[in-house]
Amino acid sequence: MESTTVKVRYENEIAILELDDGKANALGHDVIASLVEKLNEIEDAGAVVILGRPEKFSAGFDLAVMKSGEEAARKMLRSGVELFLKCYSFPRPIVAACTGHALAAGAILLMSCDLRVGAKGEFKIGLPELAIGMSLPLFATELAKDRISKRHFTKATALGQTFDPHAACDVGFLDEIVEPDEVLSTAIARAESLKSIGKTQLSLTRSTTRGETIKKINDSLEADLGRFVVSQ
Repeated sequence: MESTTVKVRYENEIAILELDDGKANALGHDVIASLVEKLNEIEDAGAVVILGRPEKFSAGFDLAVMKSGEEAARKMLRSGVELFLKCYSFPRPIVAACTGHALAAGAILLMSCDLRVGAKGEFKIGLPELAIGMSLPLFATELAKDRISKRHFTKATALGQTFDPHAACDVGFLDEIVEPDEVLSTAIARAESLKSIGKTQLSLTRSTTRGETIKKINDSLEADLGRFVVSQ
């Protein structure tokens, strides 16, 4: 699939996936499908960096689709889960270069990556679904259980709070923050430090450390989507 929104380039065996729709980097069907396809194509890279556009990593799912009806929303969620689990179980290390705002599905994508380098600035990161009339699906809370600090779990999920980049490091959405013009170079450096990890060894370790979470999300997905509610 050719995509003007998702592009791939390589730097010293590091595959850099650039996500830039010129707007809010919403995750629509085409963007999600392109990201999944490109991840399939780069499984033999040393490591991966997922890069957002300046000031916007991702504003989440395409709200026009999400608000068009529950069936359309559930179809979008199903596609999103495929992407999130693709990242979460990927056989190569993935570093997110979080260039700015990361909300809803954008924050879930962060939780699906191994390391997250964020930009300093007045950005919002988190899961505000409740505040915009949506319930938080089980797949999101299961990933949050793995990646979010227990001290902040309720605020980040049940209360729908968002956080600035500094607080997001303490909460667990990010691992470090740097100046905006250093985000990509830092993410590449972190990826470089991880590319010696063996593909087979990492895949096996994914199954031992993340296998139960992946199974629970997959086994409960249809029921999870059936419970999902969007306020009209």
